[in-house]
Amino acid sequence: MSEACGDFGALFRAYPKEKRYALAILLDLQNRYNHIPKPALKELAAYLEVRVSHLYRMATFYRALSLEPKGRRVIKICDGTACHLRGTPALLDGIRRAVGVGPGETSADRRWSLETVNCLGACALAPVMVVDGVYYPKVRTEEVGAILRNIEDSGDPIEETGETGETGKT
Repeated sequence: MSEACGDFGALFRAYPKEKRYALAILLDLQNRYNHIPKPALKELAAYLEVRVSHLYRMATFYRALSLEPKGRRVIKICDGTACHLRGTPALLDGIRRAVGVGPGETSADRRWSLETVNCLGACALAPVMVVDGVYYPKVRTEEVGAILRNIEDSGDPIEETGETGETGKT
């Protein structure tokens, strides 16, 4: 087992040795390590008796999965029609200025990752930004820097709760 990332086998053993559990295990790996470590793909392939290429295709197909480490904090910006029309491009510029990352990027210090998503299902709150599971509705570009500083100053990432927060509060 990989010493650098931990005991993958303990995570795998929570599931039967059946191919149909591959996605669930990959999601668990993503949640635990903030990405899917490449050694885990090889070990999972052996555990499920499937080809590594099968798992690799899954890991690169689903946007929720990443083979590259994400930042400690993941910013998700909705780029659905309502959000886009109400300011997503300006928010993305504000985030780039505040933390130095663009869509699909992770900062060199791995503090921040920025993702755009097609829809967060919160069109009435457009434009919407989600950080560590907290929704920030109707975000204005000039608020982005302060919101991200507050989040960074708050300590460790919070668990994703799906609760809606008020702008600028965590």
